Amino acid sequence: MKVKNQLSGDEGFGLSAKSLRTLRALKTPMQIQKFVDALPYSYADTARSPERALRERKGHCLEGALLAAAALRVNGHPPLVMDLEAVNDDDHVLALYRENGLWGSIAKSNFAGLRFRSPVYRTLRELALSYFENYYNLRGERTLRKFSRPVNLARFDKQQWMTAEEDVWFVAEHLIDVKHTELVPEKIARKLPRLDQRSFQAGMYGRMKH
Repeated sequence: MKVKNQLSGDEGFGLSAKSLRTLRALKTPMQIQKFVDALPYSYADTARSPERALRERKGHCLEGALLAAAALRVNGHPPLVMDLEAVNDDDHVLALYRENGLWGSIAKSNFAGLRFRSPVYRTLRELALSYFENYYNLRGERTLRKFSRPVNLARFDKQQWMTAEEDVWFVAEHLIDVKHTELVPEKIARKLPRLDQRSFQAGMYGRMKH
């Protein structure tokens, strides 16, 4: 059964009735984060839509961000995401929200420090920088370098990003291509020390292995 779209502000966006109920029950960003955290981490080379991620009950970074953006959308927020670009590491995708003019984010990650941010950041640069110390690879190298401008996923409505049965790689491709802004100058990046072991282990808390 599909829920038909209603007037703006009360739309089902093509989601199944069950999925719509699930997402609408997540009234706050923190509730959304807890729901995304509870999904088993998936290492599969997939780009599941929120509908598929809900049905299959698993997801990774991109899929968690899309699911969070969908939950924000059905609860009245724009479905915004932002890409964090790294070197010698995977990129990371955040779902964005604003409260009282300040930015916060929701994210799914295997690293403890790369998930939720409360809405206390005046700019997206401030928000992106809050991830810097927690963004490292398995060699302990600090790898975050750039952040993208925010992308409103409504631009992909005609491609059914929220409900598609096929992988939504077009979202990932767009996030790679969109303009990114440098966070760390290269001359500084070359001198960055590796993370100390205590901080490394703290960030790995709760990590799911292959």
